[in-house]
Amino acid sequence: MTSNISRRNILRGAGAAVLGATVAGWATGCSSVAAAGPASGAASNLLETAKTQGFLRVGIANEPPYTQVNPDGSVTGCEPDVLRAVCERLGIKDVQGIITPYESMIPGLNANRWDVVAAGLFMRQSRCAQVLYSEPVIVSTESFATPKGNPKGITSVASVVADKSLRIAVLPGTSEESALKAANVPAEQQIKISDGRSGLEALKANRADAFMFPTLSLAALAKEDPSFDITQPLKDAPRTGSGAAFRKADSSFLEAYNKELAAFKKTPEFAETLKKWGFDPSVVEGVTAEELCKTSG
Repeated sequence: MTSNISRRNILRGAGAAVLGATVAGWATGCSSVAAAGPASGAASNLLETAKTQGFLRVGIANEPPYTQVNPDGSVTGCEPDVLRAVCERLGIKDVQGIITPYESMIPGLNANRWDVVAAGLFMRQSRCAQVLYSEPVIVSTESFATPKGNPKGITSVASVVADKSLRIAVLPGTSEESALKAANVPAEQQIKISDGRSGLEALKANRADAFMFPTLSLAALAKEDPSFDITQPLKDAPRTGSGAAFRKADSSFLEAYNKELAAFKKTPEFAETLKKWGFDPSVVEGVTAEELCKTSG
């Protein structure tokens, strides 16, 4: 993961420059990270444009298990893998990842820097007002990372509200930040960090008492750094979920995408893809984008 994170920082600083050589994503099951650029074709005809150019540009974050950039520049992770499979059904041969911070994903999408976001960008009211979401692919829970033994007993958002001395590390532009704001956790209690690794570093340096992050993302970090504890999923954090996000102008593409996504969800491959990345496919059943878009924030 260390190499992936350093690559992401390089890309951010270089304006999402090309990471590694382009690889044959479809043949290998992975797509490549590509440089952002202007859309080649009208956004209102995204399906035909993507078929003609042979690829769809996707905004990602390099945050396993949602998205991941391999050392060779290939893009994988739960959401890109599902996106790739659905795009194949639509006749689109490849997806090319562009790494960007979460807070830049929707602005970049609407500025035509990429065609879709598939990065664990959880649905909530403010985001659903700006973009069109596909039906959900992932339904997720939130947890806190704490020092070993959880010395300050942080087990809920309410416990943070009750103790004004607690400092919580959080990524700007994420659903975790939104949940803290919705609970009226003051800005001075929120320690802004740039990625999962820096959240753990904030814990180690005693700059934060806990780090709020999706439960599965923390589990992925713990595989390489077991120096922290992970709380049980937070019962007072809203249920969250994500799917692919498209521009408002791309409603016809979304309609076609949702049709093929529904068909893909009925195949063993969908369940296998989610399980590969640690997600439970059964919790997605019956959950709709309309429901998740009612989440405040």
